[in-house]
Amino acid sequence: MSTERGTATAGLRGLKGSSQKVNLVLKMIRGKDVSSALKYLAACQKRVAKPVKKVVESAIANAENNFDLDVDRLVVAEATVGKAFVLKRWKARARGRAGKILKPYSDVRIMLREE
Repeated sequence: MSTERGTATAGLRGLKGSSQKVNLVLKMIRGKDVSSALKYLAACQKRVAKPVKKVVESAIANAENNFDLDVDRLVVAEATVGKAFVLKRWKARARGRAGKILKPYSDVRIMLREE
């Protein structure tokens, strides 16, 4: 997947977690070179950091194998997250009522550019 010359992308659909929480992790890697982004994601304590790291590694592999880009010069140009689907569940509450439980999922897209 690529939009222009010198860029490579990778994506993940259906990542368990809200887009707000995923965006906290993506904010830290935007604009950084891929080696420092991978170091941050390996050290990050948040649960969504591990699948995001896999997406970055996939984008690096796409850049290297499909577009012949230099891995040492790659930078995270874009890291976007969007809402996917929401599982709607319910929990029994007092007096025969039901409480709503929302289980959100997100879509992640990483674009790497050669600098």
